[in-house]
Amino acid sequence: MTALAIHLGEDAELWGLTGLVHDIDYDQTATDFQQHSLLGADMLTQHGGFNEELIYAVKVHNDAHGLPRISLLDKALFAADPVSGLIVACALIHPDKRLAPLTPEFVIKRFGEKAFARGATREHIATCHETGIELEEFIAIALKAMQDNAAEIGL
Repeated sequence: MTALAIHLGEDAELWGLTGLVHDIDYDQTATDFQQHSLLGADMLTQHGGFNEELIYAVKVHNDAHGLPRISLLDKALFAADPVSGLIVACALIHPDKRLAPLTPEFVIKRFGEKAFARGATREHIATCHETGIELEEFIAIALKAMQDNAAEIGL
């Protein structure tokens, strides 16, 4: 999310924080997808100190609620959430089991394989065009950001 913010000239701190906290409720809602993100938004509101734009982006990143994605932050989070899973899955099937040797072309090829990394919803990733970034560039930005943080990710 930070890399996307920088690319789009947005608030990197806000976007990075949004990316970090967007699944804050996952431990409690992993088996109740209808509550996922609603509980997270409530948790962030109750905690205090989080702005409304961040809280709303957290709430709408789960399309099960049918809420509109309004801001660029909302749209970016929605598309970025599953792309990280796709990239991790690509790293895990690569012979080196690391992010470093991956290329955007490798990830794009796997993107086209519907049976691969099924949890990485292609339709959600493809909404990246709503941010003004086409799929190939979006994947390249996400991959580079993850490669730059490979040690922290453990890949």
